[in-house]
Amino acid sequence: MAKKHVPMRTCVVCGTSYPKRDLVRIVRTPEGRVEIDPQGKKAGRGAYLCKNPACWDMKVAIPKLQRALRTTLDEQARHALIEYARIIREQQPAAVGETS
Repeated sequence: MAKKHVPMRTCVVCGTSYPKRDLVRIVRTPEGRVEIDPQGKKAGRGAYLCKNPACWDMKVAIPKLQRALRTTLDEQARHALIEYARIIREQQPAAVGETS
């Protein structure tokens, strides 16, 4: 029996490839809004971030997302990303030797 094809995507921050379902898609809609697309099905240009909290450092992620999405993120999009980053950090267990 043939193995099922697993679509792979690359995190725009760290450059690591993962199965598409393991990444978070950020989309620039045809109307020009930038949104988080948890289902990965919205129409528009997409970019992916892995769930590594380091990749959600907005100082690094925002310029890379703007380049990948070919747009400038407005304050509403930046705020949504910052909130989502907080959720990602809360869901990830602390690394060994890391202090809070």
